[in-house]
Parts: sequence; C-alpha cells; structure tokens
Amino acid sequence: MSCSSSSGSEEEEEEFESYRKGGYHAVRVGDSFNGGRYIAQRKLGWGQFSTVWLAYDTLTSEFVALKIQKSAPQFAQAALHEIEILSAIADGDLTHSKCVVRLIDHFKHTGPNGQHLCMVLEYLGDSLLRLIRYNRHKGMNLNKVREICRCILIGLDYLHRERNIIHTDLKPENILLNSPIDPSKDPVKSGFTPILERPEGGNHNGGGVSMSLIEKKLKRRAKMAVARISQRRTSMGVAQHPKPERSLEGIDVRCKVVDFGNACWADQQFMEEIQTRQYRAPEVVIRSGYTMSADMWSFACTAFELATGDMLFTPEGRQGFTDDEDHLAQMMELLGKMPKKISSGGARFKDFFDRYGDLKRIKRLKYWSLDRLLVDKYKFSEENARDFAEFLCPILDFAPEKRPTAQQCLQHPWLNLTSNDTSNDKKLTAGMKTLQI
Repeated sequence: MSCSSSSGSEEEEEEFESYRKGGYHAVRVGDSFNGGRYIAQRKLGWGQFSTVWLAYDTLTSEFVALKIQKSAPQFAQAALHEIEILSAIADGDLTHSKCVVRLIDHFKHTGPNGQHLCMVLEYLGDSLLRLIRYNRHKGMNLNKVREICRCILIGLDYLHRERNIIHTDLKPENILLNSPIDPSKDPVKSGFTPILERPEGGNHNGGGVSMSLIEKKLKRRAKMAVARISQRRTSMGVAQHPKPERSLEGIDVRCKVVDFGNACWADQQFMEEIQTRQYRAPEVVIRSGYTMSADMWSFACTAFELATGDMLFTPEGRQGFTDDEDHLAQMMELLGKMPKKISSGGARFKDFFDRYGDLKRIKRLKYWSLDRLLVDKYKFSEENARDFAEFLCPILDFAPEKRPTAQQCLQHPWLNLTSNDTSNDKKLTAGMKTLQI
C-alpha cells in the first residue's frame, strides 16, 4: 500500500476481525501518539501490514502521514526493516530533492492489541494509479509523462547509485504526487483546522492514563498555532476550491517514490519473487537472479501506462496457460524472442522453454513492435511513437545488464522534448531543459 497516500486503498475497508491481539491498532480521530506530538485527523488508507492516518504534528505545526503497523512479531520485523531502509534514504537526502518519501520519525505505541511500530512520513497526495483513473485511462499529455518520468528516475538514480537499494515493487500505486489531485482534500490548501482532541472530548492518548505535563504543553502550543492560522485565514479569506474538472491541466504532477516495505539492499536480497505481476521483469519470472535493473523494467512499464492509460503487459493465464507462460509470451510478442543464452540461465528454463529456447506450450505468437503498437492502437503520431519507443525499448531489454541505468535515462533526448499540444498525436518540437540529477 502507498504508505503516505491520501488515496489509500481504493475500493474496500480492512477486515474488522484484524483488530485483535497482534493485529491493527484501533485509532479514533483525536487520538494522540508519541507523548502527544501527533494527533490523528482522519484515516488515509490501509494495507495488509498497517493502517495510515493523516496526523497533525504539534511540534512542527505540519500535517504528516502516520503509519501504524500491526503488532504481531512478523509485522514488527517487517516494520524494522522498512525503518532501516527509510532511515538510510533520509540520511542521504538532506535537501529533500531526491523524489523519495521522507521518514520524519518512528516510535512504538502500546495499545490493547499489543505494541505497534509507527512511522511518521511526509504527507503526500494521490498515487499515479489514482491519477490514471482520474484521467479515465486516457493517455496523458506527453509533457506530463516526461515530468513524471523525470521525478521517478531521479528517485531511482538516488536509490540505486547512492543508497544501493532496489525498490522491488515500483508501480503507479507506489508513486505519489506531492499533493492531492483535489485541492479540497489537501489539509493545507483547503484551510483544514487541525483537530487537537477527540470530538467527544476527554482523554485521547489511547493508553488510559492522564495527560502528562509535556502533552499539556504541546497541546497548548498547538492550540495557539491553530488560532494564529485561523486568524490569518479570516483576515485573508480562505479560497473556495470548486470541484475539479476531469482535466490534468493545472495539476502538479511532481511526485515521489514511496512504499519501501519490500525494498532490499542490492547485496542483501531475501526474496526470489519480487514485483507486482504486471511490472515484473523477465529475469524474475525465469528465476535467473535480479539486480537494480529490475526496477528499470518496472519503470518502463509504468511510463507506458502513463502515456497510454493501459498496462503494457496483462498476463492472465488464459486457455489453460499459466500466468508466467502468458507473461513471457506477451513479452516476446512485443520484444521478439528471448535470447536462449538468457532464457537458459533461469532456474525455471525447463518449465517454460524447449531446448531451442522457444516456449513449450504457446506456439503462435503475434509480433507487434512497440512503435507500431503506439501508432495503430493508441493513435500516436509516427514521430511521437518513434521517439517514445526509442526511449523505452532499451529499458525493456531481456538482458538486464544491457538496460540503461536511471542516471543514463535522465540524459536521454526524449526527456528534453516538449510538445505544444495537449494530445499525443501532434509533432514534438525540441526544447532543451536542464536536468537536475
């Protein structure tokens, strides 16, 4: 789950039965955490391991995302690993310019269901998945796609080159805009007044003890800060934001890579199978080992999805074939036959391929190059299709070591192009921009 997203889980609520010993911590609006520093405002979302709340930091007078892990030992262990990764990321990004989510604080919170590890992260907006859905799965303007790609690549370059970290689960859901699509959901832009105590009043520290002197001081100071904010808004007049139209014009698409629950150090891998299915690299499918370039494959799949509104690969295991077989067939239809020296290096080579390196069970492949796919199905202009395919195809190389790095992708000419039109099917005119790496 996107750990600091304002969109949270999209369709359903977490299971009520999971609020038990070893499970989720039950949070009420106005509950305080870490000695009264953080006060819960509203739930943002949930995942299999945690719930995430918008919280108000009474020390800094800022809104943050509070991630509260389930209390069972395996979840606590997972949280410790994520904290270790996030701490290393934060330690090297002192200017907050690397397009990765920032860990602000972490602590333990004791409740009726046990002791929960909590992470405080910067508050961010909606996921790119929500943005794609908001745009009704239409292809985005290529200038927007370029801007998003640049942010993701800056984040990946930092993770790979400076921190030696593989994300292992890059996808639109795990990349968050810096602020919500709808300004009325942004607690700062909407003029939301922080809640400092439970609506029904009374103790709100979740532990059933009287409020400490420190908590009282924090609360008093927070109330004074909120009063000042309210006074300032009254004198200025709070802007009324109309309901947004379904247009990406005016939406800030700067974004950050989030959710490091499955991330690993490049030299300390602990899982053979990584990545969400549709964004999974071929070396992971055939079990030939993976490196940082697996993230680059996922990046290319994400870039395609932004530009077209559709996933690049959608394996479903149809007609009696497995998901893995269908996935490999779709890859080969787009990219050509996987070289035998690559396929034979996988531990699962014999599961999928015959001795010639052809798929055992799926024989009739329909080859369709990426640039033709963009023109014929998605109505790109020939020039736009060629330029975009020239950017993506090297990243979609079956040989992981041949894929360009994030740093190399940031230098690619496609990221320096600009379009004067809002559609994908107009010519691009070259325009130089300075890349900040």
